[in-house]
Amino acid sequence: MVAIACGPATSAGDSQRSSPDDAASPTPSASGGAADAAYAPNGRAPDDASAAESKSGSLDGQVGPKSKAADAMSDAHGDAASSAATDGSTGWRPAIGDTWQWQLSGTLDTSLSVAVYDIDMFTNDATTIAGLHGRGVKVICYVDVGTLEPGRPDDAQFPASVLGNSVQGWPGEYWLDVTSPTVKTLMQSRFELAAQKGCDGVEPDNVDGYSNDPGFPTTAAQQVAYDQWVASAVHALGMAVALKNDRDQIGDLLAAFDFALDEQCVVYSECDLLAPFIQAGKAVFEVEYGDSTTASSVCPQAKADHFDTIIKDMSLDAWRISCE
Repeated sequence: MVAIACGPATSAGDSQRSSPDDAASPTPSASGGAADAAYAPNGRAPDDASAAESKSGSLDGQVGPKSKAADAMSDAHGDAASSAATDGSTGWRPAIGDTWQWQLSGTLDTSLSVAVYDIDMFTNDATTIAGLHGRGVKVICYVDVGTLEPGRPDDAQFPASVLGNSVQGWPGEYWLDVTSPTVKTLMQSRFELAAQKGCDGVEPDNVDGYSNDPGFPTTAAQQVAYDQWVASAVHALGMAVALKNDRDQIGDLLAAFDFALDEQCVVYSECDLLAPFIQAGKAVFEVEYGDSTTASSVCPQAKADHFDTIIKDMSLDAWRISCE
């Protein structure tokens, strides 16, 4: 995936970048940083920007109506006002209102004054994570659990029998058979590495293969079972775990996951589906792709919904705008 150096973080009121035509086609920044490729932690770019959100689906470029996620949220928001919030499974989880940075490409900029960083697990070492901890920052680590990305250090350990169809828009990446004990064993090793490096939480990606074309007859029930196993395995190692993008199964998975990380719920007019997390006192880390003009249309809704929303390039480099 593309590593692009961009300028420092800005507030929602700044005008650092020019406006993209739509969320799927960001334009270069005024400072010369490129923003024309979706994120790819291990150095690959997708065939098209429509693969950026959960590596599936296509963007319609439209901003959806205001969701009703703010309804019945006041009590939950108050109960989760500190990032030291806990549940029965893990000692720490992000709290509603926590500021955060999501950087999966480029040289990691550790200078931001935020409560939480979400970074790639394989490309960052324990020293980097310890440095963030030294500033009181919690660290969430990105781990792909539903597909096999080329170039990962353990990719040779995945037998051909667990590899399904290629992931649309992502050359060399394949869906995994989430019913396979071998896949679980290999994912367990990834989670253990995350714990050894000091990650406080895990962002498991591609937990919705059943709704794509994975090359296996994966059912919704099998997906739920795998996702619940992922949450349990991460919790057993003392880390928090995010539900990434799988909005349609929130009803089955809310209890198992500590927070949500979601891309483009405004674009897809699906922010309402995330309301149960807020109502349960669990944070929603939400991302919209665009520039400072995007913030003006997104941030009022995000604040009303109590989402912790940032604006990012699809490259997921260091550049960000926070709605906080």
